[in-house]
Formats: sequence, structure tokens, C-alpha cells
Amino acid sequence: MNRRDVLKLAGLALALPAASVVHANEPFQIIEPAQKADDPSKIEVLEFFHYGCPHCRDFHPLITAWKKKLPADVAFRAVPAVWNNAQLSGLARLFFAAQITGELAALEPAIFAAVQDDKRPLFNEQQVSEWIAGKVGDAAKFVETYKSFGVGSMVQRADQLARAMKIQGVPAMVVGGRYLTSASLTGSHESTLKVADELIARVRKERG
Repeated sequence: MNRRDVLKLAGLALALPAASVVHANEPFQIIEPAQKADDPSKIEVLEFFHYGCPHCRDFHPLITAWKKKLPADVAFRAVPAVWNNAQLSGLARLFFAAQITGELAALEPAIFAAVQDDKRPLFNEQQVSEWIAGKVGDAAKFVETYKSFGVGSMVQRADQLARAMKIQGVPAMVVGGRYLTSASLTGSHESTLKVADELIARVRKERG
């Protein structure tokens, strides 16, 4: 699912960022300028996604298994796409609230199902508060985390990352702040993970 489709559905008309540098016959694009990692000692791998994307849902179990086998010099981070969309911003808040409270692994399959199968809106505090009741040990604490300033800042940072890395569709992976790959470039989710492995090795070699 790409950014243009999401914005069109939301009635937005924002300009897309400049495209990444494309090399013919390569299953990745080069991000210019390259973006710095939060921890420069690690090779950072980012997965951009959102809960309303069926492709992200299909990719989720594959990348969940893949990231468990990453070498010690690789840091993985999932980043929710926002694209200046209020509904996606709400879903991003839900992601970060689940992550901070330690409920993410248990809740993610249910979030995907609620949004995509049940068509349940989980875009604001009231909707999340009603849905989360009975699903976590302390629902009140979860909602407080959801609406916190810290989570709001994390959503803004996620949006900044997607803009800086020129993310126009999800799911997408960025390796080392420089290489972007996705199933639209590789042909399948499985191939995307293989390319990500190759890009990790490439960044490691470039670092010497």
C-alpha cells in the first residue's frame, strides 16, 4: 500500500518527496542523503509499516522470525508510517503505547485483525480505550501511555524518518540509513528479507 493511495482515501493532496536513487536491475534504491542511525555503532534496519496495510500483515510473521536471528551488530526497529494522516497517526500512537507498556508482541495480531477484519476504528483515545479493555493487565495505564506527550513525540519522529528516507509505500525496509528495499523491488516478502541480509553485509563491508 503506497502513500498516494492512503492520502487519496483520506482526501489529502500533499506532494510526495523526491524519489530515491534507482539503479537498474537492483532490488533496492539508494537514499540520498543517507540518514544517521540512533546508534552509529550498529547497522540499523528499519521496517516501515502500518496496521491498515494487508501486505504489512502478511509480512509481519516473516519479519518477526527474521529479526530474532540478526547478528549482534544489527539493530532492528519497526517504524509506523504516518504520512500526515490522522488515522495513521492514531495507529502509530497505538503501536508506541503497546511497545512502551511491553504489550506489543501480544497485541499486534489482534490490532491487525481489528483494523482489517473487523474494520474497527482505533484512531483516537476513546476508540482505543474501549477496545483495549480486558486485553491488557492495566488498561488505564495503557491509555495514559497512549495519550502521553512522549508517545506524541515518537509519532512525530516516525513521520520525520519516513519523510527523510522518502518512504512512499509499505512495507518497506531501510538498511544502514542508505538502502531501501521492498517486495515491489524484490518480487516477494521472502526475497525482501534475503536482500536485506545482503544489504546488511554490504553496509558491514563498507564500514570496513
